[in-house]
Amino acid sequence: MKLRYSALHVALALALASPAAFAADDPQNAPGTPAQNIPAQGSQAPDKKIKQLDAIEVSATKRETPLQKTPVAVSAITPDTLDKERVMTVQDLTRLVPGLQATAQGDHGVVTLTMRGIGNDSAKTEYADPEVATFVDGVYSPRAEAAAGLLLDMDGVEVLRGPQGTLWGRNSTAGAISFQTAKPDINAGFYGNAQVEAGNYNLMSARAAVNLPVSNTFAMRVAVVHAQHDGYVDYQNPSSQLPSVAQQQTAYLAAGGNPAKFRPIDPSLFVQGGDKYGAQDQSAARVSALWQPSEAFKWNLSYEYFIDRGTLNMSLMQQPRQGQEFWSALIDTAPYLHRNSGTLRSRMDWNISDGMQLSYIAGYNHFSGKSQFDQDSGVQVPTSFATGASSQNDRTNSSNYKSYSHEFDLKSVGQQTVDWIVGAYYGYEDNNIRFDIPIMNGTMVSESVAWQGSFIQPKETVKSTAAFGQATWHMSDHWRLTGGLRWSDDVKKNIDGRGWGWAYDPTVPQVPIAPSTYPSPANGFNISTRNDARYSDDRVTWLARLDTDVGEHGLLYASVSTGYKSGGTQDAGTLYKPETLTNYEIGSKFVFLDGKLTWNTAAYYEDFKDFQLSAPITYPDGNRGLGFNNVKGSTKVAGLESELAYQEQDDRANLVLSFIPKKKLGTLQYAGSNDYQGLPACAPQSGISACMDITGNDLPHAPNVSLTAIYEHDFHLGNGGRLTPRISGQYQSDQWLSTFNLGDGDKQKAYFRGDLALRYTEPQDRWWAAAFVQNFTDGRVRTSAGRFAMPDGSFQYVSQYLPPRTFGVQLGVWF
Repeated sequence: MKLRYSALHVALALALASPAAFAADDPQNAPGTPAQNIPAQGSQAPDKKIKQLDAIEVSATKRETPLQKTPVAVSAITPDTLDKERVMTVQDLTRLVPGLQATAQGDHGVVTLTMRGIGNDSAKTEYADPEVATFVDGVYSPRAEAAAGLLLDMDGVEVLRGPQGTLWGRNSTAGAISFQTAKPDINAGFYGNAQVEAGNYNLMSARAAVNLPVSNTFAMRVAVVHAQHDGYVDYQNPSSQLPSVAQQQTAYLAAGGNPAKFRPIDPSLFVQGGDKYGAQDQSAARVSALWQPSEAFKWNLSYEYFIDRGTLNMSLMQQPRQGQEFWSALIDTAPYLHRNSGTLRSRMDWNISDGMQLSYIAGYNHFSGKSQFDQDSGVQVPTSFATGASSQNDRTNSSNYKSYSHEFDLKSVGQQTVDWIVGAYYGYEDNNIRFDIPIMNGTMVSESVAWQGSFIQPKETVKSTAAFGQATWHMSDHWRLTGGLRWSDDVKKNIDGRGWGWAYDPTVPQVPIAPSTYPSPANGFNISTRNDARYSDDRVTWLARLDTDVGEHGLLYASVSTGYKSGGTQDAGTLYKPETLTNYEIGSKFVFLDGKLTWNTAAYYEDFKDFQLSAPITYPDGNRGLGFNNVKGSTKVAGLESELAYQEQDDRANLVLSFIPKKKLGTLQYAGSNDYQGLPACAPQSGISACMDITGNDLPHAPNVSLTAIYEHDFHLGNGGRLTPRISGQYQSDQWLSTFNLGDGDKQKAYFRGDLALRYTEPQDRWWAAAFVQNFTDGRVRTSAGRFAMPDGSFQYVSQYLPPRTFGVQLGVWF
């Protein structure tokens, strides 16, 4: 891996720049609770006091309320927990939130999310929208690529489970994740923190943040991070696997090859050096500003830039060939990834009067990226340079996603008989992409095309408009009734989009399409799909909820809520319908032992109509595209979630439980996916070449039982320092990895995956040091699956996996 010295050196310089006394976060507090008189990882100022568990506040209802008094299924993950659990990306959140699963996609390198069994593995690129919406400082992140970024200098994460169609709106069908970045503090003075880390796979990372008060009305905060490690997947030696030259010639001639054109396979065609698949090389920086000229007005403004020069994750054979290591592959396409993302976020708050506040939240993002990926996964070994295998390179030549949004919220503040909020939202996207798929017979330079295509979408736009309102009537001191409505209008357009497919013209040289080649009949391509289309629709979502206090330390609630995700356009210019979800839920929140123990539980039943499933498909004429299907009827999910948190002076523990016994698909007779070769031939009316009936199948990524347990204890040493061991483990029962439910290869069996850490904090809380082991059992946990049809009629399954065992050391300081 190449070391990006600029980001690393900036972080180290910030760590060492101040002569002020160092201070570390205090492990004596509950996970996620800042130490007394010490700034936490987020924005906590030095004069903040220790918070009890029942004092943690959330903004799930778009107003600050205590977690234990908020009648919503929401998990609040605080900066200390993010740090100690080494949460670097959205995917790392899954073990901390009941019902949340994440899958890393290969060829696009995106993370797709599933909540309570509802999600879509192929909700990626410029096409599909996620069922789980992500927001950063209230600004919606529309594309799945945003979930692959680093979590930098966070003040906390809130995960709202169930449809959030009223207040949070767009594409929050199954839930929403709200990230809050650390904000500048005018009154706290100059302070900061820094951390460095090293470990196996040449892991090196550094991060730092400083608070910079400029005047009594203006402050800034600067945060930087860099993280890198080598790839997990080794390159297999092709010479030990390729057949002899005589065997190659025999196979070539048996397939009808021209003896005059035979040539031996060149082993140098296979990648043997350079960056490996599964490598990280990411950097990010954020500059935040706070201007507060009066108590009635404040303006938070930030700009964040993220770059990714790592590599995509490789799909690995579940059963490696004899003599090959598990974490290895026969690679003929070198990994490549180049991403840049710049985001501007703004929030203005005006206290119009003692009882009313107006907020304006706006954001702009420009994402650009390109990549290439070995889609054939090295499963098949060619028998000659033109036979015995298919070599496939999935290549994003270019992608550009631009989006901006505006939201106005007007709400009541203070104690009111009726708490209310009304708002308006407008969001716009302008996206383009070119994606090539050269598939060659044998090796990638065989001069024999199996099929290849180029998908060029020069302009795809999304326009979303919404108006919403929600009110809570305090019927008495202990009973509250809430109702909410949201009207959403979505317009999507594909302008001049074209899918180009291989025409099999024998007079054209059969070579892989190059990024510089524009497809045309002159170089062997015909237009396979004309994708011009326009989609427009509007829907109303709503919420009804009743909650009541149970004594002084308890809360019960019951709610019915709906979520909506718009339909859209797809390849060939056809449209797919919107999906809707109705969620019935009852929940409870209790506090025990004078705030040392909290217990939150929710039971739910979800009725999901017209669930959108998308997948890469093959049309009857042999060309390919990305197709969408709406699952007819109702997809039904029922489950139970529970979160238990405990803290006292030296002990802290968490239990997170998800139980999903029911997760049945509705009716879908023609489901296809090129990721699963060997599906039966499909009926002509289906419009695709291969498919199967998945009606009534179980939803993927929805284990019956998922349980996470975390425990840490402080040992006080004779010198006044503290030694804190920490164990974190997750158990999940078996789960399907696709809607096809195809057997053991399409399943992750029940597993346990655990992490260990040991932290020393010096007596004056100026610095801390830690050692960690993640996945200490070195378990192999699949997050997705696909299969290849082999020449002997069998199938070889491949999967994306969570990382192998990793370990390292950390050093952190406060100043």
